[in-house]
Amino acid sequence: MLTAEMPGVASRRQFCGSSGRGPSMAGPISRRAPRHFSCKAIVAPATHTNGAALGAGKPVLDSPLWRDSFSSDSQHNTASQLYRQPKSILPTRLRLFAGTANPALAHEVACYLGLDLGGIKIKRFADGEIYVQVQESIRGCDVFLIQPTCPPVNDSLMELLIMIDACKRASARSITAVMPYFGYARADRKTQGRESIAAKLTANLLTEAGADRVLAMDLHSGQCVGYFDIPVDHVYGDSVILDYLGSKRISTGDLVVVSPDVGGVARARAFAKKVL
Repeated sequence: MLTAEMPGVASRRQFCGSSGRGPSMAGPISRRAPRHFSCKAIVAPATHTNGAALGAGKPVLDSPLWRDSFSSDSQHNTASQLYRQPKSILPTRLRLFAGTANPALAHEVACYLGLDLGGIKIKRFADGEIYVQVQESIRGCDVFLIQPTCPPVNDSLMELLIMIDACKRASARSITAVMPYFGYARADRKTQGRESIAAKLTANLLTEAGADRVLAMDLHSGQCVGYFDIPVDHVYGDSVILDYLGSKRISTGDLVVVSPDVGGVARARAFAKKVL
């Protein structure tokens, strides 16, 4: 049988004597063969000269991947190795998903952020019903759904609602609906009797579906923000248009700003002041 003498056995024999029973005394003592211990049977830790154990808590048969989780040095080395990794493989809770309304826009946003679009399966049945399934785990993640409600408005809006519901049932930490074009925004007030306010209805649908936040751009009127019971980030795109017009070097005397309807007069007037 293959055996090995463990560290610490020799020092014990020096203290106890050759027999291992105690200090040597006067009189004949029968000498016995030195005891050998199997590596699997007894583990005797080596000690310092002051009696402190070496490697307390570590197995004698140390594996190459063994690491003391209670050592501050090992924790520092692990953290430094993590931060030396490329940013693309660092853990992140941000997830981007694109609907079918404008996948090119979603792809450009993902490239600008240096992220990949999340896997999502969207299909339509023969009768027009929409099926959505998230293809990856988003538990505890901050999800952004890029889906403008552009024509066909009803299909795009219903697809967004189903996407929100799928992410909510997948235990997402937060869900933000990114809507560069907010459908039914022009139906924000009553001009005649017995009319509906579809903008308020759309806001209620998004809230009840499970959205935690909405990011919209250039709403028809500022009062649409008040229709939501959740936070709304209203982003304006006039700065982009101003930069474009500035690059064309067009004389301000040749520019005319026109509002499409009464609801956009305030927005058109504010843009005209910036141009002039």
